[in-house]
Amino acid sequence: MRVFSVLFFLLFTLIAFGQKPTSPKQIQEFDAYVESVRKQWNVPGLSITVVKDNQVIFKKGYGVRELGKPELVDTETLFACASTTKAMTVMLMGMLVDEGKLAWNDPVSKFLPELQLYDPYVTRELKIRDLLIHDTGVGSTDFMTGAMTIPANEMFRRMEMVKPSYPFRAGFAYQNTFYSAAGRVIERITGKTWADFLKERIFTPLGMTRTAPKRGYIKEGDANVTKPHYNVNDTIRVIEYGADSEIGSAGAVWSSADDISKWVICMLDSSKYSGGHLVKPETWAEMFKPQTFFPEDEYPTMQILKPNWRTYGLAWYQHDYKGHKVNFHTGSLSGLTAITAQLPDEKLGVYVFGNYDHAEVRHVLVYKTFDWFALGGTRDWNTEFKNLYSKIREDSKKGREDFDTKRVLNTSPSLPLPQYAGKYTSPLYGQADVSVAGNQLVVNVNDNTLNATLPHWHYDTFYGPYKKAWNGKALARFVLGNSGKVTTLVFDGMDFRKE
Repeated sequence: MRVFSVLFFLLFTLIAFGQKPTSPKQIQEFDAYVESVRKQWNVPGLSITVVKDNQVIFKKGYGVRELGKPELVDTETLFACASTTKAMTVMLMGMLVDEGKLAWNDPVSKFLPELQLYDPYVTRELKIRDLLIHDTGVGSTDFMTGAMTIPANEMFRRMEMVKPSYPFRAGFAYQNTFYSAAGRVIERITGKTWADFLKERIFTPLGMTRTAPKRGYIKEGDANVTKPHYNVNDTIRVIEYGADSEIGSAGAVWSSADDISKWVICMLDSSKYSGGHLVKPETWAEMFKPQTFFPEDEYPTMQILKPNWRTYGLAWYQHDYKGHKVNFHTGSLSGLTAITAQLPDEKLGVYVFGNYDHAEVRHVLVYKTFDWFALGGTRDWNTEFKNLYSKIREDSKKGREDFDTKRVLNTSPSLPLPQYAGKYTSPLYGQADVSVAGNQLVVNVNDNTLNATLPHWHYDTFYGPYKKAWNGKALARFVLGNSGKVTTLVFDGMDFRKE
């Protein structure tokens, strides 16, 4: 009965607004398809909304909020928007552009002098636009949130120690820290927190009453919130939430299918809402204007799609599909996923939430939505993407097996284990404390932000599981100096000097 009542409501809405209705059969078949592929990808819970011609034509929740518990996902269940938040941050900056308080090509140093980069020239030339398009030359610095808990201003200060991965504006490397910097710029200009400004200027005008700028802003006692899930040793398990970021502008928003529908409609219609426009038409157009290129390996799906072009706007990936422009962005946190995508010339948009780590069924649902409600075709996206990601998993597994074969058997550490113990520090990565537990080493990074117990692997290398199993395994290599004593710890690519 629930399905048919939803179908009747959707049909009534479409007719009332003078649209050619999507047939009940088409809706019912799409509904069945979503549930089928969700189960095939083992996603515990998922919600989706599809909008066309400024109306919601389909939205529904599937599965459960948390494995082992009966509560079902519905269209009010809160999920993480993750990096799809970035488009909201860009929208706030666009508002400041319209008000004359900011220009896309303003130097970042005008607002954020504490952000210093490895190359002083890049520090001087870095523009607001560069914060938003991943072209700075600085590779990922996600260790600043994954391996430590430090204030945003301390992150900006430490960026001076990060060597560039490629020349300034000559490549593409996804960068969350610079979106945190964008949020701080907003705070400097407005005198308000990014979270409060977001609520005031986007959530309230659009009527997004259940949407929270960060998980910590979700109303106390609200139980209709999903939990993150991860495959740990071939078993899908509930895992801990990640920590809320200090600012949140890179990916902290939580929303529901009901609320995010309003944002999708607004984004498809030149930022229009019942009270006017969030930004001027030319500012909205600038957000979707191609700004740079992104490489094919940024998304494995490009191997299947084979687009003729791939660009990045202001917080939007872009490519062609069947002669149409696609704007999209994914969002991924540990155990949680999101994707938003649109066919602007068809006025069609889709948003998918999931509660399973890197649940790539999200890509299946995007292109099936485009075909189903606009472009036609019967391509089996589910099979193609499942084969693609199955191969990626197998290649990863083979890589781990190949790594294991490189172990030199029957070696011993150069020193007694207690001589590896001690305090190790890095001006960039913080502090690592090494202790002995039986015949193993325990590495504790930045007050248990990361913690791993490591058996001896070979020579002066130790390898073992993280305390949080979903983080996988850690590798610690100790370097001995001329005196024969330990001088350096290299822990999962981070260098620490022994004190």
